[in-house]
Amino acid sequence: MDDNHTRSVAYHTARTDGGTTIVTLHGEIDLLAVPALSAALDALTADAEPDLVLDLSPVSFIDCTGLSLLCRAHNRVRSRIGRLRLVVPGGGFLRLLHCTGLSGAFELYPGLSEALGSKDLWGPTCLAVA
Repeated sequence: MDDNHTRSVAYHTARTDGGTTIVTLHGEIDLLAVPALSAALDALTADAEPDLVLDLSPVSFIDCTGLSLLCRAHNRVRSRIGRLRLVVPGGGFLRLLHCTGLSGAFELYPGLSEALGSKDLWGPTCLAVA
């Protein structure tokens, strides 16, 4: 690997709005970042009926382990009769979800206000991916 390679270190911020926990993921969600992020999301989805919004707008890169992290969070939330919404900026990330067959697995929203307002603007039938 090139010694001059810089990577965007993944981190997250979390806050609560009403009964909804909003987690904003930042940086690169990859093999190196997933263990710490997984532990944080596991803690946030441990209780019954979690209501979680993951804002992926600041994410600069996501690999298959990052997608696995999202699927794990989705499965944990569903098993606890909760709700998980993803805020995705569009473009490449939507294309990735579509190509992997995951676009229909998540509630997808173009912005945080839409996710909190529960308007499903990007369902699987509305995805226009080039």
